[in-house]
Amino acid sequence: MSPPTPLQSESKGGLARVLRELPSNVWSSVFRHKLPGASGLERSQTSFTNFFLHIHPVKVHRHTLRPLLTIGLGLMSFFLFVILTVTGILLMFYYVPSTTQAYDRMLDLRGSVAFGTFLRNMHRWGAHFMVAVVFLHMCRVFFTGSYRKPREFNWVIGVVLLLLTLFSSFTGYLLPWDQLAFWAITVGTAIAGYAPFVGNEMRYLLLGDNAVGQEALLRFYVLHIAVLPALMMLLVAIHFWRIRKDGGLARPAEPVRDVAPVTRPRLIGVQGFVRGPFTKIGNTPDNTVYAWPHLFIAELFVFVLTLAVVLVMSIFFDAPLEEPVNMTHPPNPAKAPWYFLGLQEMVSYSAFWGGVGIPGLMVLALLIAPYLDRGTKGTGEWFAKERLLANTLFLTFALLNIIMIVIGTFFRGPNWEFVSPW
Repeated sequence: MSPPTPLQSESKGGLARVLRELPSNVWSSVFRHKLPGASGLERSQTSFTNFFLHIHPVKVHRHTLRPLLTIGLGLMSFFLFVILTVTGILLMFYYVPSTTQAYDRMLDLRGSVAFGTFLRNMHRWGAHFMVAVVFLHMCRVFFTGSYRKPREFNWVIGVVLLLLTLFSSFTGYLLPWDQLAFWAITVGTAIAGYAPFVGNEMRYLLLGDNAVGQEALLRFYVLHIAVLPALMMLLVAIHFWRIRKDGGLARPAEPVRDVAPVTRPRLIGVQGFVRGPFTKIGNTPDNTVYAWPHLFIAELFVFVLTLAVVLVMSIFFDAPLEEPVNMTHPPNPAKAPWYFLGLQEMVSYSAFWGGVGIPGLMVLALLIAPYLDRGTKGTGEWFAKERLLANTLFLTFALLNIIMIVIGTFFRGPNWEFVSPW
């Protein structure tokens, strides 16, 4: 047998080399750089050239990585939104927004669809968690004074995102089309009808009719799966972008380090180099670290923790599903979704002030708060004494809202009378 020619040997060697280099070539085509090493240049290139990482800064301040500063609430909110998006898309394959089929599809998820109950549980509990976490995130931002200049507009975006989160959860509440959903939305939309001048028009716009029915189910479905998620994705993107442009997370001012005068060339206008004493003022120590791996490890931990909590809840607790809608037998009392029970409780005292006046003033106060608080001391610190009045007012608002929700949940019985939960 004749030996292989040089051309055949080169062809075989080239093919073997291509196969050996295939994994690294695929990796570099996607990520453009190998896994970063210890050098700052490699870590910077990783952040700059990776699509998923380039929205991060190359470096972050050590203070922002402290777990107790943010408690990861902003990231939890975003990760819950991602979980809801994924589970919501999967649920769309089985759901039909029809008053004659919606409830049957819920039963199919329970009995016929593989992991259907688990999927619905994740979506349900994730939605409830997101409402709570977004509210807590807003509280964290306020109590640390992180809404102050130059972050005023980002705070406004955050308040709007909270309202959209509530409305998104509210529109999804109707989709199972059971007794709980039907009467909760009936009560919730009735509260909207108390708005002066436009209340009835707003209610009709939401329901498409004078009562909750097929038109309302279809409108809530479109709002829930398309309109509200699109608005939220847009505002979340702007929110993240503004965090970068506003200098990252708010933090306390750092002490200025005195530096002795040095003599070195300086360029002044068109006069050229001038020699003389030059004192560098306001020189602060470099308290930053590379985002890779410090920030990314923290984000991964928050994601795993968030996902774990949702998974555990979904495994051990099923999302409620009551009997089919019966318009002639309302529950007594009919209650709004839990996050609107505070409004329902206030409405029981005054329809206008409880349903429109006080909530409207609260939202207005939240929107203008950063434009009224123009101080700088205490920014980035929990419960700074310089912000005692503002924190006290906000804490009072938050506690009153929570107390109203607790009363509406546990202490209201038939005919909205006070009852003992024990």
